[in-house]
Amino acid sequence: MADTYWVVGGEYTDTDFREMADGGSEKRHGPFGDLDSARSDWAARSMKFVDSAFVKFRIEHSGSHDFWVVGGRYRDTDFIEIESGGEKRFGPYQDYACALKEWRARSMAEIDDAHVRYRIERV
Repeated sequence: MADTYWVVGGEYTDTDFREMADGGSEKRHGPFGDLDSARSDWAARSMKFVDSAFVKFRIEHSGSHDFWVVGGRYRDTDFIEIESGGEKRFGPYQDYACALKEWRARSMAEIDDAHVRYRIERV
């Protein structure tokens, strides 16, 4: 079976990102046959709503069970090109709540650096 990736999310009611603003389900965009294509779509969707704190997207991999916190320090606030050394990966975490706890800790530790961003991925 070929790998399949989806970009999942939309507009939520608040920054807990649990309930959708329209009361429906998260929107699924894809499928994408490779992670690079999914990341490109994720970046485009995320940048379109960069000024909305309630909009969030993530990448899901079909058959996935593990969550990872991924990111680091990027060259600029486009968050496309990471500084030398590549993205850092922390995990895996068995559930979203554990990954979210790690994401919050890492994000808060670097809150004053506008070039640092982390995201949660499910692979």
